[in-house]
Amino acid sequence: MAPAIEARALRRTFRDGIEAVRDIDLAIAAGEVFGFLGPNGAGKTTTVRMLCTLLPPTAGSAHVAGVDVVADPAEVRRRIGVALQEIGLDPVQTGRELLELQCGLYGLTGRRARARADELLELVGLSDAAGRQIKTYSGGMKRRLDLASALVHSPDVLFLDEPTTGLDPASRLTVWEEVRRINATGTTVFLTTQYLEEADKLCDRLAIIDGGRIVAEGTPKSLKAEMGHDVVSVSLDGADPAATRAALADLPGLERVIAERGRRLDREGIEVAPIARARPAVDDVFLQATGRRLEEGGQEREREEVAVP
Repeated sequence: MAPAIEARALRRTFRDGIEAVRDIDLAIAAGEVFGFLGPNGAGKTTTVRMLCTLLPPTAGSAHVAGVDVVADPAEVRRRIGVALQEIGLDPVQTGRELLELQCGLYGLTGRRARARADELLELVGLSDAAGRQIKTYSGGMKRRLDLASALVHSPDVLFLDEPTTGLDPASRLTVWEEVRRINATGTTVFLTTQYLEEADKLCDRLAIIDGGRIVAEGTPKSLKAEMGHDVVSVSLDGADPAATRAALADLPGLERVIAERGRRLDREGIEVAPIARARPAVDDVFLQATGRRLEEGGQEREREEVAVP
């Protein structure tokens, strides 16, 4: 079976010379939930816009649902659903009105439109709010309605660009559940995210993108297994990370080092919070692939962390 999404040496260079996406290759199977993980500015949204025909590639090729995104963009758009970061919902419409309007754009009218709207409202858990104006919806409800509107025409592939950015933890979990339900119907899901837990919990496979390049790819389990060791994290309260790395550089493996690391840091006058040992997480994979931790949501970190093998 042909991949649901396939890209070869896909590149996008903007007029100011910035290379936003640099020769990336992708092969995503039908029915997968595939995650694109990276910080702001890594090239996630630019990649999605090329695959959705909203932005032409500078070089390379891409096929979505078996269709060339450059040669036949109209057919690609007929086969995909898209929910971008900016939610474009009319606040004075009701949820049902919005979905019936969307149905009309795809040739579904009258009884067929009402039936499809009911089906989608049930899918995303908004049946009870169908008659309310959208301006009364919470952020999570708006995001779920946006997902429903992207599914009106039963697309082969659904693109979600950071679907839970800005949502509270409870709403984020609800959106995750809706994505799982949508995928269970057979829809391939391509989502971008800067949330590590989201990538770990939702995705069958993921790629880490940094500086426009894919630096790691695989299942969350396989990527963590490739590290080959547990992770010891040293949390610093104002200490110098470079001095800490230097102090720990020549110590042996995990079996004998945790207590010795504490003693070594104490001798060097470096004050630390508790030293923790844990199985690798997606955050550790990102650190190994890029040399830094992913800054979730652009928030400043209150404490510096150093991970050592």
